[in-house]
Amino acid sequence: MTAPTYLADSLLAQDGTNDLRRHTELYGARPPADESLVDAVVRSGLLGHGGAAFPTGAKMRSITGRKAVLVANAAEGEPLSRKDHLLLDRSVHLVLDGIAATASAIRARDCYLYAPPERVDAVRAAVDERRRTRWDRTDVQVIAAAPGFVSGEKSAVISAIEGGPALPRDKKAHASEAGVRGRPTLVLNVETLAHIALIERRGPQWFRSRGTASEPGTMLVTYSGAVRRPGVAEVPLGASIEEMLTHGAGVDLRSVRAVLLGGFHGTWVDRDALTGRTMSQESLADIGSRPGAGIVHVLGTGSCGLLATAEFVRCLANESAGQCGPCLNGLPRLADVFSRLSIGDDADGAITEIARYTRLVDGRGACHHPDGTARLIRSAMSVFAQDVHLHRLDTCEIHRGRIR
Repeated sequence: MTAPTYLADSLLAQDGTNDLRRHTELYGARPPADESLVDAVVRSGLLGHGGAAFPTGAKMRSITGRKAVLVANAAEGEPLSRKDHLLLDRSVHLVLDGIAATASAIRARDCYLYAPPERVDAVRAAVDERRRTRWDRTDVQVIAAAPGFVSGEKSAVISAIEGGPALPRDKKAHASEAGVRGRPTLVLNVETLAHIALIERRGPQWFRSRGTASEPGTMLVTYSGAVRRPGVAEVPLGASIEEMLTHGAGVDLRSVRAVLLGGFHGTWVDRDALTGRTMSQESLADIGSRPGAGIVHVLGTGSCGLLATAEFVRCLANESAGQCGPCLNGLPRLADVFSRLSIGDDADGAITEIARYTRLVDGRGACHHPDGTARLIRSAMSVFAQDVHLHRLDTCEIHRGRIR
C-alpha cells in the first residue's frame, strides 16, 4: 500500500472515502496506542489549524492531572471557510483517528466532537461503525454546534458541551486547567487532529518533509471571491501566494485588486504587497497579516473594497454574542458608519466615527470578536485608501452605479 500525501487523497476522493474499509485502504491501520505521541507532535512542529497557529505539542503537554477532556472543534462559524466541513464529509475517520490517538496520549476520559448539525448523524454513524468493528473503542460524543460566527470560539464550545448557550464567556482560567465542568480540557480543530493521525502513522520527520523549518507541514485553504476555481485545496506552509492564486484558484493576477487573508477576522492585502509573500506567519507578519484558518478571498479589480468590507462588518455585527458593550453597542455602530462611508453618505464624518469606534471596541470585549472586527476595518481603511478618497469626493463609479 502506498500512503497518501497528507490529506489530499481523501479530500479529492468522492467514492465512499468515509467508509471505514476505504479509509483503511488509503491510510492503513492505526499503530498501537503510544503516550510518546505527545513528544512526536512536539518534534513535528505541528501548529494548530483553527486560526491561532499555537504549537499543538505544547497544548498537549499542558494537559495534566486526571479526568482530562478532549474536544474536537468543527464548528467552522467563519462564513468563508469550508475546510472543516469537507474533512467531516470526506475524511471523518482520519479525524476520529486523531481523536483516538490524542485521547490516548493525554489520557482523556471523555471526548467530544462539536460538529455542524447537518453532519451529526453521519459522524455518529462513523463512530458506531468503528466501535462495532473494533477499529477502536474510543467513546466520542458528537454534539451539534450552534449556528453563528462566535459559536466556535473555545469558551463558547465548552459552554455548549456543558449544556449551556454557545456563547463566549469570561475566561478566568485556561481551559487546560479548568475547561469542561472544571476539568483539564484540550480543544483542537479537526484539521489539527487529522494531521495528528498522520503523524502517529508516519512520524514527525515525515511531517516536516513539507512546509518550512519554522512552520512545517501543510494546511487546507478555502478559495472564494473572484476566482475560477473556488473550493478547498491543500498547500504546503510557505507556499507562494501568487502561485496559489494562479495555479490553485485559477486567477489572472492582473484581475486581482486585493486578497482577504484569514477570513472576516483577517486582513485585506493589496495585490502588490503579495509579491514574494508566502502562506506563512513569518512572511506575512511585517504587513500585519497571517494565514489564520486558511481563507483566501479574492477581490477583483472592478470591485469597491469599501462596499465589500461593509457587508462583512454588518455580518460581524449581526453575528456577535451581544453580551458585552463592544459587541452590543460598538459593532452595530461600526457597521452603520462603515455603510455610510461605503455609499458616500457624509464620508468625512463617517471616517472620524470609524476611527473612534474602532479604537473603543478594540481589546475590550469578553472574547476577541471585537478585536477581529477592528483588525478587518483597519486593514480596509489602509488598503482601500484610494476608495476612501473617492467616496469623500462622491466620485467612486462603482458605488454610484449601484445606488442609482
